[in-house]
Amino acid sequence: MIKKAVLPVAGLGTRFLPASKATPKEMLPIIDKPLLQYAVEEAIEIGVEEIIFITSNEKHSIEKHFQENIDMANRLIKSGKKDYLEKLNPKVFSDIKFHYINQNNQNGLGDAVLHAKEIVGDDSFAVLLPDDLFISNISCLSQLIDTYKKTNSSVIAVNKIDKENIHKYGVINPGIKEHDAILIEDIIEKPKADEAPSDIAVCGRYIFTSLIFDHLEATNFDKSGEIQLTDAIKSLINNQKVHARLYDGEKFDCGSKKGFVHATIALALRDNSISKDISKIIKEII
Repeated sequence: MIKKAVLPVAGLGTRFLPASKATPKEMLPIIDKPLLQYAVEEAIEIGVEEIIFITSNEKHSIEKHFQENIDMANRLIKSGKKDYLEKLNPKVFSDIKFHYINQNNQNGLGDAVLHAKEIVGDDSFAVLLPDDLFISNISCLSQLIDTYKKTNSSVIAVNKIDKENIHKYGVINPGIKEHDAILIEDIIEKPKADEAPSDIAVCGRYIFTSLIFDHLEATNFDKSGEIQLTDAIKSLINNQKVHARLYDGEKFDCGSKKGFVHATIALALRDNSISKDISKIIKEII
């Protein structure tokens, strides 16, 4: 089983300035829960016991958020608000080991994942990009686990993207279908629409065997001075099978303002405590 998960959270969050000046973009709330917590809970749900944050010196609030807050818990108890204790200190976090590794230089997603090598060791592991929020009855990682158990290979979550946005993603050249998944023949980072090998793009959730670290170490910096995870995957394909699993569910790109607002509205409309009021407000605005 997958017991370790890597969450890269060292980015500057420039698209969310000035909100991200003092608060990491990953800690901005979707209703009443930080975006990052959704990814952490998704990892814990599949049995992950160690969360490895690849972070930066400025993001102290991430570590503070996942620490147990005894003082606030006592104040809640004294004020008769015991119902909030689970929200403050979720029991699912109590047995999780959290690691915090600084990525001092922003050298790309591949470099961020490589920072976790020492802790991950020879184990297979998950990678979650917190900017992508997945909502489904069976979580995205659970779907990947299903394929991983059948193939014992690295598995990447993918979905279909329209041509006008395909240049924003890593895009696969799909091969044959195996075990409800697609064997990846090639992968290209952010191709132009007319050069994309398909309309199937990577979408922020991965399960890797530890062999990915060898390929990350051998990956050169690209023109922008970054080590691309996509380039390492492209190399990995030459040594072992890598499968793509078409994600069944909703996905919100919360790394963009549009996607962040979309997710906030969508989840607000499903929150029984506020859904009627939010629906009324939307109708009034329209």
